Formats: sequence, C-alpha cells, structure tokens
Amino acid sequence: MRIGIVLLPQQRWHVARERWVRAEEYGFDHAWTYDHLAWRTLADEPWFATVPLLAAAAVVTERIRLGTWVASPNFRHPVPFAKDVMGLDDISSGRFLLGLGAGGTGADADVLGPGPVPRVRAARFEEFVDLLDELLTQPVTERTGEHFEAHGARMIPGCVQAPRVPFVVAANGPRALRVAARHAQGWATYGPSLEPEAIEAMGTAAATELWWDGLAALVGRFEATAREIGRDPASVDRYLSLDGAPVFSMDSYDVMAQGVERARALGFTDVVVHWPRAAGVYAGREAVLEEIASRLPELRA
Repeated sequence: MRIGIVLLPQQRWHVARERWVRAEEYGFDHAWTYDHLAWRTLADEPWFATVPLLAAAAVVTERIRLGTWVASPNFRHPVPFAKDVMGLDDISSGRFLLGLGAGGTGADADVLGPGPVPRVRAARFEEFVDLLDELLTQPVTERTGEHFEAHGARMIPGCVQAPRVPFVVAANGPRALRVAARHAQGWATYGPSLEPEAIEAMGTAAATELWWDGLAALVGRFEATAREIGRDPASVDRYLSLDGAPVFSMDSYDVMAQGVERARALGFTDVVVHWPRAAGVYAGREAVLEEIASRLPELRA
C-alpha cells in the first residue's frame, strides 16, 4: 500500500515550501494539490495556481512523486496544458503523476462561461484525455474534435517518463470509467457521494458502512468495465481518497488505519489523505498527522 497526501494550494510559498518538504521527510509516497481556480467553501479564501506550485515543490524535493488531484477541462485546453505537464515531468525528473477528472459544477466551473450539461461534460472529458494522450506520446499532433483542436501542436522533447507521464483518472460514472480503463495507469475515486443531510439522519457509523458498501460496488463496476475493453483490472493501480468517507481520515490514527485496511481489502494499491486544516473542511490536528507519519511503515505492511 502506498500512501499519499493532498496539500491544498492556500499558503504563500514561504509557508507552503516547508509543508512540501515535510511531506517528503515524513515518508509519504506521493503528494498532490487540487487543480482549481477556486474550490467550494474555500472560494473566497487564498488559492494559488497549480502548475507553478508543483514546479516549486519539485525543486525542493527529491524522492516523493507529485501530482494534480485532479486536473479537468473546466478551464484547461489540452495543448497548453500538455506543455505544462511535459515541463513538470522534466523539472521533477520524472516524478510527476497526472491526475485527471471530468470536472464538476463547483466554484470555478463557470468562470470561462456556462459549463456544459453532464452528458456533454462526459464527452468533453473523454476527448480531453484522448487528446492529452496523443499530445504526450507524439512529437506533433493534428486533430479536430468536437470540443478541442490541435494543429501542428509540437511536444518536443517529450516526457521524461516513457511513453508519457502516468495518468491517474478519477472516475465514478460509466463513461469516465471507460476512459480510466482505456487510458489510465491508475484509477482514482472518492467513493460514492453521500449528502450531509443523509449522513446526519442515519448517523456517522451507518453512513460509513453505506459508503464502504457503495465503494465495493464501484470497484466491481470498474473491474467489469476494464474486462469489457479487454484489459486486466489488476494492471491498473487504484487510488482511493479516504476523505471521501463520512469521517476525516486524520481524525485519529485508528480511523486512518481502519481506512487503509478496508481499502486494501478492496484491492486499492494507494490511498490519499489531506493535510489537516485549522478549521472548516478537512479540519484536524497536525499532531495526528505526525503520528500517522511516524507509523507509515505499519500502515503500508
């Protein structure tokens, strides 16, 4: 089991730098940041750009893998973004992981204009990943699609990792699962969505069991989708955001350990958690983070 951590892009670099360095020193296998212009309840709080942050993190670390959790076509075009990806892979000496998702209806979904309906969003995502795959594996790309075009798009010298950076595709719905099964080196999920009102009504313990049951069903759908296209599901790494569950993973070491064990039983190869914030979403104590970091070998075993 590999264990990763998400650092939200909220601090100025003189503060954030120390956290990215600590993530590596703690022994986490990978570290991620969100790729948004603004995010949900934090839309009016400080929020920095993804690509320069990851470039800076790559310079001050040596071992830990770095990635987007996750990039989407909500405000990305594949051609300039592929250049960013190639650059991040180069600066990190081949440690970059490209997390990709369809994008939702959050705080930044309509910044560039009205966002598409779900059906169109799914089609756009499929084309987005197809084109990124071509751009990052070919020196020159020529394509005209329904949502994106690339004319003489040059990606020279290409990625450090061959044939390109690994794609970690976030997917829950049928069409996105097919994208993950076709293109991804890793499949990522937050698990099933539970409304806060439903969690409150049934209680945290019951909601947690419901979440794990839904996750098991989702794993089954991913495996079936992979087999349908002729791919061995075991050939795809599986990343679970433990913080999709009703209880924050860093509430305590025991919560984290139980989550890791249950994820392992469902075949997940990687789990991802969030650096605890002082208040609000993902609120927690850094003392718990430090305990978890000190016991990472136990969690991996």
